[in-house]
Amino acid sequence: MRGKLIILSAPSGSGKSTIINHILAEGFPLEFSVSATSRPPRGNEKQGVEYYFLHPEEFKERIKKGHFIEYEEVYPDRFYGTLKSEIEEKLEKGKNIILDVDVAGGLNLKKQYDHDALLIFIQPPSIEELQARLEKRGVDSPEVIKDRISKAAYELSLAASYDQVIINDDLEKAKNETIHTITKFLKIL
Repeated sequence: MRGKLIILSAPSGSGKSTIINHILAEGFPLEFSVSATSRPPRGNEKQGVEYYFLHPEEFKERIKKGHFIEYEEVYPDRFYGTLKSEIEEKLEKGKNIILDVDVAGGLNLKKQYDHDALLIFIQPPSIEELQARLEKRGVDSPEVIKDRISKAAYELSLAASYDQVIINDDLEKAKNETIHTITKFLKIL
């Protein structure tokens, strides 16, 4: 039996990565799909763990060669994408995959995988709370935070296109709602 995709998307700072890490730590039968990006690593990020870090020219070359199921140029020369090699072989082996992708990437994957994909949107309680979270993280400049907030407004406008919207105003509640949604989709008792 072919595997399924669990796709989580959210504006940066909404808690999506925290929720995914919690789900994986709970031992769910899911494999994490490592995305590719043309941005440099942040902090302690490692090649092949958080992302495949590619130079923008290498990313563009892989696009030309058809290596991506989906990709997005989020900012000039700042690409994110899902490599076919991260998905197809695992699905054919019956493995279920969890993905952390941007909103446009999630919608593109849903078009391709339809009923075999579950789209979950993790929504911050408000734009103001999102900005406070980004500032508290302390990893982005004020200009980058401003860009992320601007992009978040657009992403929030697409939330209704997702199968499930989970508002992360209480992290434990959001984790539990996400687990319940995934359990129901995968028909895990």
